[in-house]
Amino acid sequence: MPDLGLDVIFKGKNAIRLLGGLGIALRISLISVLISIPLGILVGILMTFKNPVLKAVLRVYLEIIRIMPQLVLLFIVFFGTTRALGIDVSAELSAIIVFSLWGTAEMGDLVRGAVTSIPKHQYESSEALGLSKKQTFIYIIIPQTIKRLIPLSINLITRMIKTTSLVLMIGVVEVIKVAQQITEANRTSSPNAAFGVYLVVFMMYFIACTPISMLARYLEKRN
Repeated sequence: MPDLGLDVIFKGKNAIRLLGGLGIALRISLISVLISIPLGILVGILMTFKNPVLKAVLRVYLEIIRIMPQLVLLFIVFFGTTRALGIDVSAELSAIIVFSLWGTAEMGDLVRGAVTSIPKHQYESSEALGLSKKQTFIYIIIPQTIKRLIPLSINLITRMIKTTSLVLMIGVVEVIKVAQQITEANRTSSPNAAFGVYLVVFMMYFIACTPISMLARYLEKRN
């Protein structure tokens, strides 16, 4: 039977360390999601306004965040703020800031798309029924927007969980960083340690993200 290097997982506290690293990745993702979803909803609604200056400012923010790689943003926030501004920002806080900015931009674009996708006759029918613009937005537009947003928002959460693997580049000891440490420590005694360790990491991400993806598909079918 081929040596897959899985024995390394059961040495010492390696399994517990990997779970702890996954917990850090999930914590960063969860906090970022909790921050970015309400801010993204606000940004998305503001982007539907007809104010040209407001739309231009938000569009610039959206394009910068979407074009700039998350890794570059991490370096700018973590190294840039510390050296250029003299502000001591921890690696984990830097990661939360970057992923919150990214999540807000992505969520804002989703909200804008969902709101603008509502057919015009919905507004016209509401006006014909005597509803004010405020009532139309609250009772007609928002419920339909939320229905369309839920599965898209859940998909954004899975993307954020997977993208947190980048934070190892600024020193956050999450699951990929722990996997690297275990592999390096066992390179001599177990040459195939990398395969076994990263196979386990793959399964951990799979187990963490699959229920969320299944929920998104279920909600899409219901819609």
